[in-house]
Amino acid sequence: MEDRIGGMDYFFWAFDASCKTEDIKVDWFFPNLAQHGLYGKLHIIPLEQGTLEQAFLSHIKSNNVQYTHIYTHFLELCTPFFAKVKKHQDAKIVAVDHNPRPLGGYPIKKQIKKRLKGLFFSKYIDVFVAVSNHAKQALMYDFGNQIENRVVVILNGLNVKKYIQKTAFYTHHKFIVASHLRKEKGIQDLILAASRLQAYQFNIDIYGEGYYESELKALARTHALEKRICFKGSVVNLHELYSHYDYLIHPTHGETFGYAVVEGLLSNLPVITTKHGNVLGLIEDGENGFLFEANKAGALSVLLEQVLKKEKIITKVSKTDIKSQFLIETMVSKYMGLLNN
Repeated sequence: MEDRIGGMDYFFWAFDASCKTEDIKVDWFFPNLAQHGLYGKLHIIPLEQGTLEQAFLSHIKSNNVQYTHIYTHFLELCTPFFAKVKKHQDAKIVAVDHNPRPLGGYPIKKQIKKRLKGLFFSKYIDVFVAVSNHAKQALMYDFGNQIENRVVVILNGLNVKKYIQKTAFYTHHKFIVASHLRKEKGIQDLILAASRLQAYQFNIDIYGEGYYESELKALARTHALEKRICFKGSVVNLHELYSHYDYLIHPTHGETFGYAVVEGLLSNLPVITTKHGNVLGLIEDGENGFLFEANKAGALSVLLEQVLKKEKIITKVSKTDIKSQFLIETMVSKYMGLLNN
């Protein structure tokens, strides 16, 4: 199966290339030695055993290497790992928060733990990067207001030129989902909503992989939706596919950024998502998409029925001039700025 090339892939490649033009050497630490796309040009130190955190600590101890800057992506924040790194490094640590929060927030016990971690370990992180203003507020809520002056917002960038624009807005009752298949993405809500619409003709294509895939497929079989819902796996050409559909459906329970929503709009495709999926505030209900409450299969079912009956219809996407906000070049420039500062 082909690897899906996502927004962060393009960023990693572009950031590495930008560093090389300024004679900055970058060591990349990944769970594996990626080979697709431009990863062959990166100096990757793959994980051999244990966690990435353990592998990195072992590397800096055994190789006596000193870095000027250390960026972390997709790691848990405000943990003892950052204190251990600072013990061996004088580097400026930049921690990027990509981690979505659960619908309804964390349990009280976990909230207290996070606040304590923020109290003890946030001082070892020099800069927190939030990928949206919503994520910035969530960071401060999690770890305390003492980090406010160290939080910067840098929107994720995409290769905006590659997205094929949707030009025809006829209703073919074709919907697309592009998402990691995790429970928090709410695709089970969509399946339950679709189960109530058996009297209508429609097709839903789901692109993506993840640990929740088998449960979602089983749920679709339980409701006899195998002919209506098709699991397509991961593909490399999603940017070419969005324009073939009537709507993108993104029933997520929580996001920090929401790549799929941005990708849909970059393709001129109307988006049906939750208020939690609209963290960037790009969807205007009835203008370029529709909004519904997360974790409410019934509400989604009613909305989809209105779409199928053409009671709700979007004949053009009015808020598509968003390319300048999400240029990969802008994202790289801002991360390079953190190096230069």
